[in-house]
Amino acid sequence: MSRLRTLALLFAALLLLAPAATAVEGGPGAERATADAPDHRTAEAGNPFVDGWYADPDVAVYEGRYWVFPTTSRPYEEQTRLDAFSSTDLVHWTKHERVLEIDDIPWAERALWAPAPVERNGKYYLYFAANDIQSDDEVGGIGVAVSDRPEGPYRDALGEPLIPKFHNGAQPIDQDVFIDDDGQAYMYYGGWEHANVVRLNPDMTSLGTHPDGSVFKEITPENYVEGSLMFKRGGKYYLMWSEGGWTGPDYSVSYAISDSPTGPFERLDKVLQQDPAVARGSGHNSVLNIPGTDIWYIFYHRRPLSETDGNHRVVAYDRMHFRDDGTIEPVTMRVHDNFDDGDAVGWRNHGDGTWSAADDTYTGSTAATALSLQDTDFSDLDYEADVSLRNRRGGAGLAFRVTEPGSGPGGFHGYYAGLTRDGVVLRKEGETSTTLATARLRPKDTHRMKVEAVGSTLKVYVDDLDEPKLTVMDTTYASGTNGVRVNGPEGAGATPTGRFDNLAIRPAE
Repeated sequence: MSRLRTLALLFAALLLLAPAATAVEGGPGAERATADAPDHRTAEAGNPFVDGWYADPDVAVYEGRYWVFPTTSRPYEEQTRLDAFSSTDLVHWTKHERVLEIDDIPWAERALWAPAPVERNGKYYLYFAANDIQSDDEVGGIGVAVSDRPEGPYRDALGEPLIPKFHNGAQPIDQDVFIDDDGQAYMYYGGWEHANVVRLNPDMTSLGTHPDGSVFKEITPENYVEGSLMFKRGGKYYLMWSEGGWTGPDYSVSYAISDSPTGPFERLDKVLQQDPAVARGSGHNSVLNIPGTDIWYIFYHRRPLSETDGNHRVVAYDRMHFRDDGTIEPVTMRVHDNFDDGDAVGWRNHGDGTWSAADDTYTGSTAATALSLQDTDFSDLDYEADVSLRNRRGGAGLAFRVTEPGSGPGGFHGYYAGLTRDGVVLRKEGETSTTLATARLRPKDTHRMKVEAVGSTLKVYVDDLDEPKLTVMDTTYASGTNGVRVNGPEGAGATPTGRFDNLAIRPAE
């Protein structure tokens, strides 16, 4: 047998032994997917996925680690630094404080926002807007900082703005940087309802020219306001942007698709908008593709329902799906929390008990009644969770359509489906507590519970999620927030009473 034939047979054998590559719809050149690629329906450990007031998140993948660079959402005079967050699994996040500070930017004074990260030739660049200039007579615009490490510290690269003026009516803010497959880098930016694209030179700190000799090319699509974002999938260029006002409930994200990185871009549809049951003002997004897969996430900021301060924004992410023709399905803002990140960001506690997120669960300890609520407002809903009684003399369960926390003997107005030592109970809480229905259960360490509320019909499922254990009709409460509740044994000190895991809330189908 010839040496060439022997090598060919050996290569074929190796191919048979190798694991099959995952099919990638993202186009040619994609890397092979890894078995541990994050594949979540949403932020399974809860949105917001980090604590604090943040907005305008942009994302990057550096050496297998996922990075999020958001605006520190404060009044402009206090908006003088940028933090970053990194993760290997999109669940556990490490905070990197003050990766860029305004004191290190000689021309900047206030309103530091909208960081855009990118790596090239071993250097890490962070583009930003500062000073919120309102005319060409003011100093400010889009700058660029550079570092040898993703976590910084970043230092101003030019000593002056990269784009200090208005061009084509576009305020120099809200930049996004995209490097195409051929190595050409582009920056998309603009506020005041105008968008431009510029080419960046290989040094990433100076502007090039388009083939027609121009520097600033206007690409404004219909309804554009600000927050441009570019990504590529399947050989097509996707431009996303924010519409509406950033302090209002109409803030949202739309998109266009083009065969060219410079357009034309014709608006196709709105892909992300407020959900009155979950959050308002959902916009200024970025997009993350897990390398080597066709798994995509949209990162964005939103305002919790009970917050009225314009700067009270939080960062979230949800799964983004594509149709067969390449268009994007509307994004669903999901409400999940499996507490795998070891925290309960976004939960608000009421009553005299304590709550702790540890060991991938959420535990309430109390000698009386304790309530922990999410900032939601569902009417018709399906609400599921794993519930464990930690003390058989107490009770633990799901609260829904909740209003007026801290009132009444049950600690709120609304409904409560709970486990007791005797079984499952459905109660109506208000100025008085009323038992609506009960059923016996075979004791278990952990029960899977589901509440289905549609109009006046309330159903409670336990373990068998096909047949309800309890069904009642009641019209007292039509909507409200959701949460978990524990009540401790009378006469005892505060003891662990209930444990919760794998919560998911969605509109009833």
